[in-house]
Amino acid sequence: MPLHALRRLLTATSAAAGALALGLTTTPAQATTPLDYAALGDSYSAASGVLPVDLTSPLCLRSTANYPHVIASRTAARLRDVTCGAAQTKDFTEAQYPGVAPQADAVGADTDLVTLTIGGNDNGTFINAIVACGTAGVLSGGHGSPCKDRYGTSFDDQIDATTYPALKTALRTVRAKAPQARVAVLGYPWITPATADPSCFVRLPVATGDVPYLHALQAHLNTVVRRAAEEAGATYIDFAEASAGHDACQPVGTRWIEPLLFGQNVVPVHPNALGERHMAERTLSVLGLG
Repeated sequence: MPLHALRRLLTATSAAAGALALGLTTTPAQATTPLDYAALGDSYSAASGVLPVDLTSPLCLRSTANYPHVIASRTAARLRDVTCGAAQTKDFTEAQYPGVAPQADAVGADTDLVTLTIGGNDNGTFINAIVACGTAGVLSGGHGSPCKDRYGTSFDDQIDATTYPALKTALRTVRAKAPQARVAVLGYPWITPATADPSCFVRLPVATGDVPYLHALQAHLNTVVRRAAEEAGATYIDFAEASAGHDACQPVGTRWIEPLLFGQNVVPVHPNALGERHMAERTLSVLGLG
């Protein structure tokens, strides 16, 4: 072999050997570690009434199409979902049902993300107000403001007196157990429009003057939830603007919340699958997670 050809061969062989050695000694890029995600909260978090049902905890009426599952699927997070229908703030530290552990047990030092919707069941705020105003609306034929006239500020007073301090206690518990986690507290999407829609009375039998009364009550609850979240160092996810025009009086495909009567969910006056998806999407957007 000619000398110049031999030199070229040796040079090429040396370069190839060097490249191989470099490839063997270079550490490959590490895959991103999935988020450890704990989902807490009530039926708005659990998506009670939305199919398919999570059969691992039938008492909680939890759906596998709830917003925590949507968030987990979009972020590839490791989800521990302990959301439960009818949950109150006390159920963060107490067993809600036999065999259902306190929700805060799902949170630990390694938790990266926590989401929750809570507070609407304390004092029976939602169920008591909806039933009271619905009954009054039927008896009045939809006229006047019989619910407001009877109950006045009583629902609001209970929110301030007991729901607000209970929210602060529950959020402090979560923060203490997961000091490094991002905690997102979701507000409640609008159930009623701001003013009465006469065509909605058959589905949501609330008197004309009581529709803005219920709307203001929900706004007050969300304000208290926001305040408690901010004081606990959590991120509040606001739906006041995002859910406007998607209340229970809107048609199928537009509404995020099902009406009291003639709705599509087994559990009325709760988010449908569309609402849960939008709750997830807004949360992801606010948190910058995808």
